[in-house]
Amino acid sequence: MADLNDSTTTLSVLKSRVLEFVRERDWEQFHSPKNLSMALAAETGELMEHFLWATPEQSIELAADPSKRGKIADELADVIIYALEFANITGLDVASAIEAKMAANAQKYPVAKARGRSEKYTEL
Repeated sequence: MADLNDSTTTLSVLKSRVLEFVRERDWEQFHSPKNLSMALAAETGELMEHFLWATPEQSIELAADPSKRGKIADELADVIIYALEFANITGLDVASAIEAKMAANAQKYPVAKARGRSEKYTEL
């Protein structure tokens, strides 16, 4: 397996690797948008479980703890894999979707109003 990292690996490569993995196992038949969105929610819950009942400060410590970091990384990978497979099955372009959402968020959360604040855009 190639040594992939965030600095050198494109979304296209990751999407292709996920698609290849799924096709080798003939799993596309199970990967409807409904099923993938539900799997994504389930995996997100498993990621959240690592931080359940922790304070924000404790959650930072948990994420840095070498004995827990691998399990947290596994759950994050599951979330991203399902998200990429959702994009594959639906034909959504992840980079375009992110760019469009970031532009919309910039309108909802202008720096002058939102900087350093956590309120929803309707409350700014």
